[in-house]
Amino acid sequence: MRQIHFTAMAAIALVVASGCTSSKIDNTETTAIAPVAQDISAADLAAGKTQFREANYGLAETHFRKAVELNAGNAEAWMGLAASYDQLGRFDFADRAYDQLLKLTGRKARIVNNMGYSQLLRGNRKKAQALLLEARAGMADPAIVDANLALLNKS
Repeated sequence: MRQIHFTAMAAIALVVASGCTSSKIDNTETTAIAPVAQDISAADLAAGKTQFREANYGLAETHFRKAVELNAGNAEAWMGLAASYDQLGRFDFADRAYDQLLKLTGRKARIVNNMGYSQLLRGNRKKAQALLLEARAGMADPAIVDANLALLNKS
């Protein structure tokens, strides 16, 4: 009886020990779908745009800032961040955001238009006019720039 008990215990130990080895790794390929690359800043970008449209510039700034922290290459988030800073009167931060944006995209008419509007908000009429005229020359449809120039001429 002892012999049978000992043999049974040895067999169980052998089965347990063989289950713990890693000598037989399963190399079977799966048919799992590869993960889709997702812009993790997209939700904050969307929230920033919503808050900006609703004139909640502080909340917009928070979301745009988070978006650029999550994805420093997101030019649209940098543009929103700069515009939010302009609306909050934080022109020092707006200038930094515009600088980053220019590094990412180059000197595009849409960006130059926003920079001109920023100067208009600051009361820098000459600088605003120069930037807005530069933007106007580079836009296919200068309606937005023309509206900013009209604001400049009113003030």
